Amino acid sequence: MRGYGRVMPTFRTTDDVALAYTDEGSGPAVVLVHGFTAPATAWILTVDALLAAGHRVVTFDRRAHGESETPSHGQRMARHGRDLGELLEHLDLSDVALVGASMGGNTLWAYVDQFGPARLSGVVVVDQTPKMLNDDTWPHGFYGYEPGNAATFFDHGVPQLDGGRTVDRSGPAVARLAERLGGFPSFRDSTAPETLPLLRDHALADWRDVVRRFPLPLLMVAGRESQVWSCEHAEAAVAGTAHGRALVIEDAGHAVSIDQPDRFNEVLLEFLGEVAPR
Repeated sequence: MRGYGRVMPTFRTTDDVALAYTDEGSGPAVVLVHGFTAPATAWILTVDALLAAGHRVVTFDRRAHGESETPSHGQRMARHGRDLGELLEHLDLSDVALVGASMGGNTLWAYVDQFGPARLSGVVVVDQTPKMLNDDTWPHGFYGYEPGNAATFFDHGVPQLDGGRTVDRSGPAVARLAERLGGFPSFRDSTAPETLPLLRDHALADWRDVVRRFPLPLLMVAGRESQVWSCEHAEAAVAGTAHGRALVIEDAGHAVSIDQPDRFNEVLLEFLGEVAPR
């Protein structure tokens, strides 16, 4: 399997799925978890910055993403969280910082919910609300997604919305990523039968109680111009947490680490400097 221009090693999960990963560098470990349909290669500019700063950096393609196998089973957030736990066990990682973007952020909560925080030093979630469904208790979900349409809202993948950062403004940033990779990262089809059930499961989950009880440093990052929900979700998510804080990155949409890689990497490295063992 090939990623970042080379063959990626794999490990096999307890339900017999081969997942591809990368493991580079030495020093305090950071695991980067990509979003829905994205490959691990989309993190390359952050990988570069972390390696230059002396970190061990691990990425992996979640099942039915990137170079990993595409089974029909296990397409739920709980299993994706377990896959992350089995990767940490496979690599025997401890005192690790987890960084998750979009659905990757809630994959982290699915991991913490099942395995707890014992292997972790801290968590960074990038533009992912802990609850997608808007209701009387939470107005910070996916735009237009409400109890009345919850059964069908994601039947055709992720709906295209009109607000937030426009595609043309992100063009130069995407071109920079593609130049570094030697081509555009390969995204999966959000409507494929192997991925659509995961999207539906993700959309109905509520991780607020896991976030609230998380006992380690937590940074919730939001893009000021996110196309999918308001940036206020980050501040609302950490309200009541003991060690959580929120940060909004300007001139960025939902794909914060792609739209503003230098600023995002600066924020991430500052956080890691506070939590990572040396």
